[in-house]
Amino acid sequence: MSDPVFPRASTTARGLLQACHLPPTLAVTGFTTALAISADRGRRTLAIGAAVLCGQLAVGWSNDFIDRSRDAAARRTDKPIVTGAVAPNVVRDAAIGAAVVSIPLSLLCGPRAAAVHLTAVGGGFAYNLWLKQTPFSVAPYVLAFGALPAFVTLSAQNPSLPPTWMIAAAALLGAGAHFINVLPDVEADTVTDVRGLPQRLGPRRALYGGAGMLAASLGVVAAFGGHPVPPLERALVAANAATLVALLGAARVDRNRRAWSLAMAAAASTVALCVCKRPLRATA
Repeated sequence: MSDPVFPRASTTARGLLQACHLPPTLAVTGFTTALAISADRGRRTLAIGAAVLCGQLAVGWSNDFIDRSRDAAARRTDKPIVTGAVAPNVVRDAAIGAAVVSIPLSLLCGPRAAAVHLTAVGGGFAYNLWLKQTPFSVAPYVLAFGALPAFVTLSAQNPSLPPTWMIAAAALLGAGAHFINVLPDVEADTVTDVRGLPQRLGPRRALYGGAGMLAASLGVVAAFGGHPVPPLERALVAANAATLVALLGAARVDRNRRAWSLAMAAAASTVALCVCKRPLRATA
C-alpha cells in the first residue's frame, strides 16, 4: 500500500508556493539581490536576499490567509486555500514562520538596515489587514519599494542612504506595480468590497496611472543615474518602452494577467538599467 503522506506533502508544498504569490516574491527578491551585487555587498548579499525573500513570503502568505473568506465569496479558483489544496492554518503558520525568520536575517545586515526592512514588511502586513480597502492602499507599496535601496546601502560597513532619485524611482515602481496588479482582480474586488485607490479610480485610470508611474520610474533612472547612455542602456530603455506599450495593449483587450506579467518585465528592465549604472558602488 502506498504511503499517503508524500502525496499530501507534495500537494501542500504546491499550495504554499501558489499562496505566496511566487512571481512577485521572486521578482522583488531578485531585484534587491541584484542591487546588492552591484553594490559589492559581499557576504551580506546572501543575508539581504534571504531577508527580502522571507519578508515577501510572509506578506504573500498572510495575504491569502487574511483574504480567505473574500476569496471564497468571489469563488477564486486560483487560490489554494479556496480549492482546499492547502489548509488555512498551514498558510498562517508559514506566514508567521517566515516573518520570524526575516528578523534575524535582517539584523545580520545591520541594525539600521534591519529597521528599514522590517518597517517595509510591516507595511505589507498593514496593507493586507486594512489599507488595501482604503484610498491609501498605494502607501505600503511606496514605502516598501522605496525602502529596498536603503536596505542595501544601510547594510554597508559605513551605512548611508541611497541617492534620492533611486528612492523615488523605486517608490514609483512599487506604486505602478500596485495599480497594474489589481487589474486582474477587479471583478473579485467588487464582489468583496475591496476598494483601494486603483479600484476607486476605475480600471482605465488605474491602467494609465500604473503604466505612467512605471514609465516615470524608468525616466528617473535614465535621467539621474549618471554616466552617458551606452548601447546596452539604450537597448534597455527601448525594451522597457516596448513592454509598456504591449502592457497597455494587453490591458485594453482585457488580458489583464498578461498585462501584469508585462509590468514585471518592465520593472525588471528598469532595475537592470539601474544595475548597469552601478550607482551604489560609491556607498559600498
